[in-house]
Amino acid sequence: MIPAIEFILVGAAALIIISIIANKVSGRLGVPALLIFILVGMLAGSEGPGGIVFDNPAIAQSVGVLALALILFSGGIDTRWSEVRPVLSRGICLSTVGVLLTAFVVSVVAVLLLGFTPIEGFLLGAIVSSTDAAAVFATLRSRRASLKGDIRPLLEFESASNDPMAVFLTIGAIMLIMNPGSSIMTLVPLFVQQMAFGGIVGYGLAKVTVWLINALKLEYEGLYAVMTLAMAIFIYGIAVLIGGNGFLAVYIAGLVIGNSAIVHKRSLIRFHEGIAWLMQITMFLALGLFVFPSELLPVLVPGLILSLVLIFIARPLAVYLCLMPWKMGKNEKLMVSWVGLRGAAPIVLATFPYLAGIPQAHLIFNLVFFIVITSALLHGTSIPFIARIAGLAAPLKGRSRFHMEFDPDDESGSELLELVIPHQSPAIKRQIVNLGLPAGTLIILIGKGQDQFVPRGSTVLEENDSLLILTTTDKADHIRQMILPVAVPEPEGEN
Repeated sequence: MIPAIEFILVGAAALIIISIIANKVSGRLGVPALLIFILVGMLAGSEGPGGIVFDNPAIAQSVGVLALALILFSGGIDTRWSEVRPVLSRGICLSTVGVLLTAFVVSVVAVLLLGFTPIEGFLLGAIVSSTDAAAVFATLRSRRASLKGDIRPLLEFESASNDPMAVFLTIGAIMLIMNPGSSIMTLVPLFVQQMAFGGIVGYGLAKVTVWLINALKLEYEGLYAVMTLAMAIFIYGIAVLIGGNGFLAVYIAGLVIGNSAIVHKRSLIRFHEGIAWLMQITMFLALGLFVFPSELLPVLVPGLILSLVLIFIARPLAVYLCLMPWKMGKNEKLMVSWVGLRGAAPIVLATFPYLAGIPQAHLIFNLVFFIVITSALLHGTSIPFIARIAGLAAPLKGRSRFHMEFDPDDESGSELLELVIPHQSPAIKRQIVNLGLPAGTLIILIGKGQDQFVPRGSTVLEENDSLLILTTTDKADHIRQMILPVAVPEPEGEN
């Protein structure tokens, strides 16, 4: 008997609320959110107190694919192209060659350890070859793991762009298993087709979306969010239907839309961030329900060996080989190789062999699940510590006092600075009119104690005053020099 819709809704909502509350606790303990969400799903499953029976791989895969697509779209729309551009070539190398190298190393160990055929071993390696965008975004954008330089944008770009390669390798391996007479060379034109069509569809429909957002002049602001959500799903579907890579398409689309001048951009970014979190929770809960904890015990030893090989051999080897052409310090390479978080993407890919009827599908799924749990525990909890010992931990950003939103586009060149007047600042005891601010610069708000007000030219600045300054990008550094005392450069970590 199918339960009433009210019971389903109450149960689903309760699981999401429990996951959110548990995530608050996990943040204080330094445990990755994905681990908490999966754990809640496992506890709610047939072998846990919840007793919910869920063993449909088709539904689990569908939920996972939709969730990954919307997470990648959100990651793209919230990524600044100015941050991605300097790391583009390195990120592409890691997300293609790095994924292939990782899959190959894992496949060799799977063949030797488990007696898999070479192509079955490669299938397992392909499934766990990519870092997970949802896990990496959530970890690196938390206040626990702020990184210096361009390491964070490199890792985020890699994690968002390597899923398409992992999907391609997984599907390609399944095709070779199902068609033993096929040659591996048949995958080359398929790769070119998927990446080219995915890129073209993502870029082209993103431009259409930008035009629609700015041209429609919708009466209700909320409809813009609904339209971009629908376009994200539409872009993924169209790309897949014509033979392209849907995940690549939605990420490129998000990147193009997020870096274009559109109305209500900040509210759209917030909306899709919320959707991404909802998708993460839903995906991890569904995958947690789908796994049976008792079946993980038989794969404990091989799963642990494969996890250690992936973490300490395959990932570092792929990173160091891929980054050889670029001048990077050894500590930076260490950081990149360590942030190899595996999450929902490998688990979703592990459902593909199930639906294809691959003989080793059940064993592969349990091994992948064990590898993901191991990676979440080891990687997710240690990233801040590794960043500190590598000298790459950046100071945590404090919260804005003024709570004002300003999202300048690249064409305007405007920038909003929030500066606190420190001890020994040359601005102390001076009137604003006498600061000599450059043309086009305006102090629009001042915070003194508990008060906030719009200043006049005669307003005298004091130590610890908070200033909200509207200026242009080319003058921002000059403004900082006028307000802040000369700072002693921080010593860099050894590289």
